[in-house]
Amino acid sequence: MSASLEVAAAGAGQAAAGTARRAAIGRRAATLLVRSASFIAFAAVLAVFAWQAPFFLSVANVGNVLGQSAILGTLAIGLTIVVIGGGSNVVTGGIDLSIAANMGLSAAVYASLIQAGADDGTAAAGALATGLAIGLVNALSVTLLGIVPLLATLAVMNVVAGLELVLTQNTVVPAATDFLSVLSGYGPWSVPVLAFVFVGIAAVFFIGVQQTRIGLHLYAVGEFPEAARAAGLPVRRLVAGSYLVCGLTGGIGGILSVAYLSGSTTGSGEMLLSVVVTALLGVVFSRRLVPTIGGTVLSALFVGFLINGFQLLNISSYWVSGVQGVLILLVVAATSLLRRNGSAP
Repeated sequence: MSASLEVAAAGAGQAAAGTARRAAIGRRAATLLVRSASFIAFAAVLAVFAWQAPFFLSVANVGNVLGQSAILGTLAIGLTIVVIGGGSNVVTGGIDLSIAANMGLSAAVYASLIQAGADDGTAAAGALATGLAIGLVNALSVTLLGIVPLLATLAVMNVVAGLELVLTQNTVVPAATDFLSVLSGYGPWSVPVLAFVFVGIAAVFFIGVQQTRIGLHLYAVGEFPEAARAAGLPVRRLVAGSYLVCGLTGGIGGILSVAYLSGSTTGSGEMLLSVVVTALLGVVFSRRLVPTIGGTVLSALFVGFLINGFQLLNISSYWVSGVQGVLILLVVAATSLLRRNGSAP
């Protein structure tokens, strides 16, 4: 009788182990499928538009997409850095809702200085200083005053948007200089200069965040703040630095905006949703399903190719907003499910 019980117990144990093994294989397959789906979707979009539009994948058109993505991509890179340093919790994690308004005020400062007779160097310094000042206010609000980033940057966004209206009197401020003409012109292979600028900006931030010890510390602070604090990392300084860098990208985006639009225009706040979506969507292009600079750049290009393809096929670009909404729902649902099941690292 005792031998029979031992045999039965051994059989049950083997069955349980087999079930757990099959479940683990299933989870790994699901994880691989989710991570691969983004690249498959990207390739499918390129293939469909290339089939329908003859010059979709030409060098000039790809360069055009890069140039059109320069402003959005630069702002999304800044927001990605804040998310990395503050963590990806949508309520208490890192976020900067003032980034689009920052770009608008920085552009207004640049164009106003040009209108007042300043040279490009002075105007660019003013725009970058404006972006850094906004980033400093965000940093102090979050790290010194302890305000939740979502609320702190929301308040700053309203203040900055108001300052832009006061400065521009809610009108277009035109700006035209030799430097802006070069920046908005075309380079080799009929590729917009803004495309080369965006590639350079992305490369600098990719190296700075993904290839340096500071970037590694920023990831540690965002994902494991208590462990980072116990290890002696300067948590507050790293988080504050992420907001300063984000503010700087707002200033850079302002300069690119003036070049792209030949001046400063109001309504920059409408870009906020696109910036947030681009930064969050970049997660699915990461091997570990975390925010990365490379993932954000791919996300910006994915959105850029969608808009460009719709334009070539005479489809209303308003559909892009719907597609973005569907994508972000899928991304949030998939990553949340994987993290809950312990499949994502």
